[in-house]
Amino acid sequence: MRRQLLSISNRICKQQTRCYAAKLNTVVVFVPQQEAWIIERMGRYNRTLQPGLNFLVPVLDSIQYVQSLKELAIEIPQQSAITVDNVALQIDGVLYLRILDPYQASYGVEDPEFAIVQLAQTTMRSEVGKISLDTVFRERELLNESIV
Repeated sequence: MRRQLLSISNRICKQQTRCYAAKLNTVVVFVPQQEAWIIERMGRYNRTLQPGLNFLVPVLDSIQYVQSLKELAIEIPQQSAITVDNVALQIDGVLYLRILDPYQASYGVEDPEFAIVQLAQTTMRSEVGKISLDTVFRERELLNESIV
């Protein structure tokens, strides 16, 4: 029974960003390509590990955040927007983003993905509200550029 629980917890950890069971006792770590690991020493930010061979001080250092540096696609949920000529539209979208600063992504905002989705939704409603329905259909590329 215990072995089954460990197996289940390992599978769950792999589905999330990553779980590191031996992170307190690890001295040598290999950070995979396209990832950055945020290290805290005794509860405070210490450094960001880049891909490759890195060393940790056991017990003092802990891996707090694992940030993927790959491009992510985030779906923007469907929402209602009103054009300048008072026509209600249902709009949605896909936002592509990449983390450039792992420190800010970890400590700058509580939930960066949620904040980005909210900003994208607000910007989409605002930009659609400035133009007419005909312009939305004719100039989609211009609308995409103004949203980004």
